[in-house]
Amino acid sequence: MKRFELAVIGGGPAGLAAALEARKRGIQRIILLERERELGGILQQCVHSGFGLHLFNEELTGPEYAERFIESIGQSDIVCKTDTTVLEITDLRTVTAVNDTDGYMEIEAQAIVLATGCRERTREAIGIPGDRPAGILTAGSAQRFMNLEGYRIGKRAVILGSGDVGLIMARRLTLEGSEVAAVVEAMPAPSGLRRNVIQCLDDFGIPLLLGHTVTSVIGKNRLEGVRIAQVDSRMEPVAGTETLIPCDALLLSVGLIPENELALQAGIAINEDNQGLDVDERMQTSAEGIFACGNSVSIHSLADYVTIQGRLAGRSAASFILDRQRRTGLDPDHPDRRHMAR
Repeated sequence: MKRFELAVIGGGPAGLAAALEARKRGIQRIILLERERELGGILQQCVHSGFGLHLFNEELTGPEYAERFIESIGQSDIVCKTDTTVLEITDLRTVTAVNDTDGYMEIEAQAIVLATGCRERTREAIGIPGDRPAGILTAGSAQRFMNLEGYRIGKRAVILGSGDVGLIMARRLTLEGSEVAAVVEAMPAPSGLRRNVIQCLDDFGIPLLLGHTVTSVIGKNRLEGVRIAQVDSRMEPVAGTETLIPCDALLLSVGLIPENELALQAGIAINEDNQGLDVDERMQTSAEGIFACGNSVSIHSLADYVTIQGRLAGRSAASFILDRQRRTGLDPDHPDRRHMAR
């Protein structure tokens, strides 16, 4: 059993900020667990600019923004375990995890910060009929394939949904030589930031079809086209309005879901309105000593806001730990400190 004062799960902008803030507040033994090969989370694949305007008064790319915090982590004594999968947490603040180097790990912590981020809605979640040809991806998956893996995902694409990632990928595809036939949005207004609509669609002459949706996909082995139609006030396709758009790629930008399976297994309460973790003003969940921040709580439009919330969670976790240590009179490294602190 490995013992730490604080365990942070997730090495994206929220988790990095929480760990650094807790260390700044005097917490000495911190472990940060990240399932990807490197820290930074989704920022590493966001090669476009627009990050850091609120925190740094600079316009940075995602990797540049992440590097500001990764450098600080590297200069600290925070223990980082990347390429590490967390298997389970409990409401008694224990964590089980596994990786190639350490194998199976059991970790005890006085406090936990959950910064597990979010995932994208898939085709199955929105029920688009048709076969399962290659060429249908979430916008985030396409972004990763293009920006990190160096693949070209198609010559002519349709994007369903006007979320920020979808808008940014419309521009990215165009810059890489692909044609974006249209961005299709069921709602009467785009869901992404206005600046992204202007910079990613208007500036490149990419059509935005509001009040439309994809009704089916065409193709067996490879996508050959999609059928779109207008929708009514109930979001139902209007008969007689269908149009076929030939394409070999369909990107889905149809919403994000907080990733909270670990918390659910531990019986931690969920906010039914947005499926994020239910937290108080200190970012503490329904389980004492377990805090949450970032997109696992609610979907944020800017990484700067995620960082601010991560710092609050880190401060609150540090206060919780230090208060417990003061009341028990135990040294932070005492093996029985946590049990006596309950």
